[in-house]
Amino acid sequence: MSHYFIEDPNLSDDFRTFAYYFGGHDFHFTTNSGVFSPGHVDPLSDLLIRTVPPLSGSLLDLGCGWGAIGIALAKPYGLMLTLADINPRALALAKKNCHENNVAAEIVQSDCFDNIAGMFDTIMLNPPIHAGKTIVWRMFEQSIDHLNENGCFYVVILEKHGAKSAIKKLCEVFGHCEIVHKKKGETILCCKKTNEKT
Repeated sequence: MSHYFIEDPNLSDDFRTFAYYFGGHDFHFTTNSGVFSPGHVDPLSDLLIRTVPPLSGSLLDLGCGWGAIGIALAKPYGLMLTLADINPRALALAKKNCHENNVAAEIVQSDCFDNIAGMFDTIMLNPPIHAGKTIVWRMFEQSIDHLNENGCFYVVILEKHGAKSAIKKLCEVFGHCEIVHKKKGETILCCKKTNEKT
């Protein structure tokens, strides 16, 4: 079975292009087989894009896939964008989508934070649940070391995919975890990096 977080050279192409609207901008995205959410912005990513407050500074879209979250937020808010994913197929699409939507970004192939050296004002994550809890927890644990002071880490997750355990883990890492949105099992969490865990 092929997973969107693992490169599969045997996959045939199935390119799909579609429109998406946010923040006064019409976006045009292209997806392919072998990536998460082909042909549309998945509901949790859409919820995250539309729920977070206006952003400024630098943004890391961690596990970016073909770039929906980062590109949709970077353009209206004028953010310095970094897109990171382990899957080269997804990153090739992210690069194409940046070009098509006139969004500048640094694009990094990375297993979690292995190849990410920078610091960010905001980190966004729609976690790769099917990669397993070990990988997701690693993303949580390493995120705090890549946030600027008062930077925020946002996570969107379904209750049935472990929202309660995610909150517990994030509280261990950051000392706190705010529930920004919770409705029908859809949960958005925010952790702010401060000098002291509170």
